[in-house]
Amino acid sequence: RRYILQSVQVVGASMSPTLQDTDRYFLNRWIYDLREPRRGEIVVLKDPTDGAYCVKRVVALPGEAVNLKNGHLFVNGKELSEPYLPMGVKTFTPEEVQDAKIACGKDSYFVLGDNRNNSFDSRFYGPVARQNILGVVMR
Repeated sequence: RRYILQSVQVVGASMSPTLQDTDRYFLNRWIYDLREPRRGEIVVLKDPTDGAYCVKRVVALPGEAVNLKNGHLFVNGKELSEPYLPMGVKTFTPEEVQDAKIACGKDSYFVLGDNRNNSFDSRFYGPVARQNILGVVMR
């Protein structure tokens, strides 16, 4: 079934402090019929590992290169400004390696939770296919 708006509830702390566990929002499912997802948008997507719905932020777009280096996030060689994160928050790789490079292919997006120390996101499962992004969270 297709809805224009759908009620969603945040489950977990992966988007804290921006969104809190049990917060309710509307999901605009129609917007991406008109345009593609944009950097910085908070979206609901199907987790590519288990199909569960989750809430993440788009940080890189199709064709862009992501580099995680020493806790800093770079997109196409430039450090990404993330004013929505608390001061001093670092974005580390999930492994001991402190330098990871990931390319977003055609129709794929790199997504992260705002709670970088407690988020299962593209650092673990890689870029997300556009078809797995259901809509944008309206706040």
